[in-house]
Amino acid sequence: MNSENSIKVWDPVVRIGHWTLVSAFFIAYFTEDEFLTQHVWAGYIIGAVVCFRLIWGVVGSRHARFSDFVRPPSAVFEYLAGLARNQGRRYIGHNPAGGVMILLLLSFLLGTVLSGLVLYGMEEGAGPLATWVAVYADSEDFWEELHEVFANLTLLLVVIHVAGGLVSGRIHGENLIKAMITGRKKAL
Repeated sequence: MNSENSIKVWDPVVRIGHWTLVSAFFIAYFTEDEFLTQHVWAGYIIGAVVCFRLIWGVVGSRHARFSDFVRPPSAVFEYLAGLARNQGRRYIGHNPAGGVMILLLLSFLLGTVLSGLVLYGMEEGAGPLATWVAVYADSEDFWEELHEVFANLTLLLVVIHVAGGLVSGRIHGENLIKAMITGRKKAL
């Protein structure tokens, strides 16, 4: 796709943040007790990127802002109904379903990180929350289960996110993975 037929959509902050989250999540997901240092650092990276993305969602470039892609539930259902009919309005930025997915992924990633920080403080006496959570060590099983639930639900959301991107990309004739690498999508 040459630049005459494409439009710049996602800035480098969004793209780098996206692929950093992908990498760090899978590193954290597949390294637990055996590689605790890598697991913890991947979690810190996820936490930092999520916090930065929340800020960037307010002050970032046009298509990075939540105001550009967070839509009411009626718009989300209308978009999904269109996809089910093998059609649906094409959006330059994130579509309404993608907007919901971003909010869900950021929320579940944040829940995974926060529960991981509590657990790390309880189990290892380390991390920024260690001194605050040490007295609650008797609830370690709860936090471990919560951390695993958040991580597994995040993985499920990732699978749905990829499937949704493939379906909408096929219907709209776009390669959304390539667009998330180059930052460019075909012009309307």
